[in-house]
Amino acid sequence: MILTFKEVFDIIAMSLIVGYIFSGFLKKYAHRSYDNYDPLAGKPGFDWKSLKFAVIAVAPAIILHEFAHKFIAISFGLEAVFNAAYFWLFIGLMMKIMGTGFIFFVPAYVSIINPAGIGITPFAYSLVAFAGPAVNAVLWLITSLIIKKNLINRKYLPLAYITKRINMFLFIFNMLPIPGFDGFKVFQGLLQTIF
Repeated sequence: MILTFKEVFDIIAMSLIVGYIFSGFLKKYAHRSYDNYDPLAGKPGFDWKSLKFAVIAVAPAIILHEFAHKFIAISFGLEAVFNAAYFWLFIGLMMKIMGTGFIFFVPAYVSIINPAGIGITPFAYSLVAFAGPAVNAVLWLITSLIIKKNLINRKYLPLAYITKRINMFLFIFNMLPIPGFDGFKVFQGLLQTIF
């Protein structure tokens, strides 16, 4: 089985929570029609359009990032499971509710297990770590090209722009060589391979 029921549940829960966290930041893009955007013409009640836009703009970048880790790990014979990072999602929710002006949280991660004690090289672990940011780099470059070459319907430009920015941020941020980040694991694996 490629995905377990728990993984599917975690993907849906993480997507909705991340969408809610970012919905306020992305509200102006969700309601933009280029013709008659009026930021003061708010409707009472929950803003489902902003939630939907935020889920579509942000969640795929995170899900595809984590899937890359998962499936590359599986290709090396490891067990890999997608997990929503509920503690960090709660921190993100609290930061949004408190109106901190910035949000920092880890929405999801992949737990990797080597139950058979398969001899995995440091280079292989480096590839598993790089897979997530690499997907974000590809998505960033593709959306940049689509925007630059004007290959997208004008009404989808806000979504493409946010997709480009989210993937750029995830690539750069995750490649920082700080312990716990993908970049640290990539460089650590490369150094262990070379030396």
